[in-house]
Amino acid sequence: MEHIALYRAWRPQSFQDMVGQQHIIRTLQNAIRENKLSHAYLFNGPRGTGKTSAAKILAKAVNCEKGPAIEPCNECESCRRITAGAVMDVLEIDAASNRGVEEIRDLREKVKYAPTEVRHKVYIIDEVHMLTTEAFNALLKTLEEPPPHVMFILATTEPHRLPATVISRCQRFDFRRVSLEEQSERLMWICKQEGIEADTDAVQYIARLSDGGMRDAVSILDQTSSFTDGKVTLEHVLSMTGGMASAQFAELAKAISQGDIGITLQIIERLMQEGKSADKCMENLLYYFRDLLMITMVPNAEGMTERILDPTDFGEVAKTFTKRQLFGIIDTLNHYQTEMKYAAQPQMLFEVALLKLCSGAEQQEIISIQATSSTALDKTSVSSSEVDQLKRQLAALEKKLDQAVSQGLSTGGNNVPAGAMKSQANRAPTPRISFLAKVPSQIESYISQRNSPEFTVVQNKWNQVLQRVKEEKVTVHAWFMNGEPVSVYQDAILVAFKNDIHRETTEKPANKQVIERILEQQLGSPHRLVSMMQKDWNDAVEGAGISEPIPLDLDSSPEENSKEPWVDEALQLFGDDLVVIKD
Repeated sequence: MEHIALYRAWRPQSFQDMVGQQHIIRTLQNAIRENKLSHAYLFNGPRGTGKTSAAKILAKAVNCEKGPAIEPCNECESCRRITAGAVMDVLEIDAASNRGVEEIRDLREKVKYAPTEVRHKVYIIDEVHMLTTEAFNALLKTLEEPPPHVMFILATTEPHRLPATVISRCQRFDFRRVSLEEQSERLMWICKQEGIEADTDAVQYIARLSDGGMRDAVSILDQTSSFTDGKVTLEHVLSMTGGMASAQFAELAKAISQGDIGITLQIIERLMQEGKSADKCMENLLYYFRDLLMITMVPNAEGMTERILDPTDFGEVAKTFTKRQLFGIIDTLNHYQTEMKYAAQPQMLFEVALLKLCSGAEQQEIISIQATSSTALDKTSVSSSEVDQLKRQLAALEKKLDQAVSQGLSTGGNNVPAGAMKSQANRAPTPRISFLAKVPSQIESYISQRNSPEFTVVQNKWNQVLQRVKEEKVTVHAWFMNGEPVSVYQDAILVAFKNDIHRETTEKPANKQVIERILEQQLGSPHRLVSMMQKDWNDAVEGAGISEPIPLDLDSSPEENSKEPWVDEALQLFGDDLVVIKD
């Protein structure tokens, strides 16, 4: 006799044979018992969870000669013929092959005819999401108000692709993935019926591989039993499916924790020799470290995953890693898994990822980040003498602010008490007042080097720099010309700006890159551009006891400080990209 695949031979023929969908079975049986059947149902869920099987069982239940009954008898003529697909009134349509509007119009014409062989016409439309928009529109009216003798059952794995108008006309049932326990129990029962000897750990591993799909699990069992001559062990399943045993993951994790590159490379080579694919190994390894993280962070976490067969072994391996290390490992593996999708040599990336983990790259990165943060804090921390100097500068700024308020500069001549204006200034400073945060951290060094020979060279070549900037990009020149060089310290040129808008625009990365490239061309060596406000520079120079500040007119507006105010106005109105300046 011709062999029939196990998933076909043991396909559920009644509701009680279905695995893991009790919430749906009970609802359908209650509807049959109370004669409250709907005219349209939508069965959606992952592949292999019983959507089409449930549709055919429902068709048999409503057409059974001993019913309608909550369970089809599978003995009467109607049940046996529906099971064989020989009843013309029960149509199973593949929407992937009959997705056009013409097929649906033909169906709509035939719906109105009464059934000839059974009690109800049942249309089972599989993969209904493949129908075209026009086909859905043609189906809508019939789906909403079919003749009383017709029932529609739509099945799909992608319900989000169905129009909302179709979903609203159906009773929707969500099929869930079958649990590991339910799958294992069903597989053991099939093995018993087929005379297959199977180990419990092998059956559990098959159930995990199926990802909740009962059909996939039975297919893997069928394939493995054929390979092993009726004796199914975990080693046979791993060999057939290309999977990795938990012990191999534990060995690999131990090598990573010890930083043993040699053992890690040996394990990788052994896996590749066994025919394992690099991307599948990466995926399984990610899951393994995810489970380790769950064990580390959550008590009794073995219930949160179906991959942990022996919680004790997982717990021992998890103790060798800290939480931070596990987070870093998962991030690294996830990054390289993404890269492997586009790599010509995925095995190489798999090896690089594990070698990076072995070399302690994550710890080095963490140390580096901490060191960088510490260095940044050291740079931003100031000595007591610097604090005193900043306090003097702040006092000088407050004094000048009081003078400006008393002269009515901030109020435009309004008669407002000076004390009130000072309070308002403290609460909400005006946008054009610069702050000490814009002062470079090494301002004292810039002040001491303001008359150095290096700065003299920069001053002598500054006009050439401006001309080259103008030739390179005239819009950058329009903003940059508002600044004047005031000092040079090491490889940094300090430029003081009269207008904060000009300074901020010059500091944009694209504009700053143009300027620094021209500085290197004109001065013969790389130089960085550092900017601050002229007012802050003058205050810093005055605070250092030097009476040579750059002249600054507080009463002047940004337009008066600009050499070409109409250019500035155009750039502010339309932006750098839309303005073209020609001589």
